[in-house]
Amino acid sequence: MKVMLHFSISQFLHFPFVGNITAGFPSPADDHLDKSIDLNSEIIKDRDATFFGRVEGDSMTGAGIEHGDLLVINKGLEPKNGKIAVCFIDGEFTVKRIKIEEDMIWLVAENQKYQPIKVTAENDFLIWGIVTNVIKYV
Repeated sequence: MKVMLHFSISQFLHFPFVGNITAGFPSPADDHLDKSIDLNSEIIKDRDATFFGRVEGDSMTGAGIEHGDLLVINKGLEPKNGKIAVCFIDGEFTVKRIKIEEDMIWLVAENQKYQPIKVTAENDFLIWGIVTNVIKYV
């Protein structure tokens, strides 16, 4: 699964916010339209370290990440075992769950069609950033 990166963050925009939305019994939402939400501050915790990338492929569908989704990536976060990361390996960006072992790193897909990738000393490899949010289009 490739990730196409977008390197700009636009100005802060405020949008009407209806509050929490119940997935069960419906309630009137018009009473709550006086609030607003700033999407940038909601999803961007470190403006200088945040980037966006669009997903190409299906290797992360088990994690709810699908072709066409927009990833919010923070380059300032420490890579930790089990996190979903955008990695640069052998000239390409990819998104995978990282599995960090004592002396080895694996890139693990969330789709059984794909085998884990063992990162070796022969690979040109960098954990580029950690995925913090996924923006979906329905």
